[in-house]
Amino acid sequence: MKDIVEQLARYKSVHLNKTNIQTHFVGVPLIILGVTCLMNTVTFSMENPYFSLDGSAAMVVSGLAACYYLFLHRLLALAMMCYLVVNLLIADFFASTEHYVFMGVTLFVLGWIIQFVGHHYEKAKPAFVDDLSQLAIGPLFLMAETYFALGFEKALEEKISPIALQKRRKLTANLKEQMIK
Repeated sequence: MKDIVEQLARYKSVHLNKTNIQTHFVGVPLIILGVTCLMNTVTFSMENPYFSLDGSAAMVVSGLAACYYLFLHRLLALAMMCYLVVNLLIADFFASTEHYVFMGVTLFVLGWIIQFVGHHYEKAKPAFVDDLSQLAIGPLFLMAETYFALGFEKALEEKISPIALQKRRKLTANLKEQMIK
């Protein structure tokens, strides 16, 4: 499995344009909230003599994501866990509305539209096109960018940026080479 530096550098290589990054700060949370709302409709209940547990697919997937982020980077994972809990709470709040599923679908679609507008400015395809695991890295990338902007984890940023730029140069060279053919 790729480490945090490789994962974030891969993602950053197609997220260097400031406008694209800004659209992701809107689009990614909308997508995550939309998916959480939709997954919240799939519920389960487990009971035995010692305990009972009620939950949703959203809780399970958020828990798995938190574990994955914890494996990659503890400090970023802590902030991601807080974000995921808040996201679950917002989705639970929305569950009381009449058009809950419509709201989830709308948030999801709107988030993707914003993402693709950003990639128009970037002039690069989204990272998940070549590597589906990058879908899970997008939220972590935004948290890392927030940390970097606040002056935290500078050593991590200094490792990621040169690799991302190198990957982007290689992508650009490959595109030019394909255009010539």
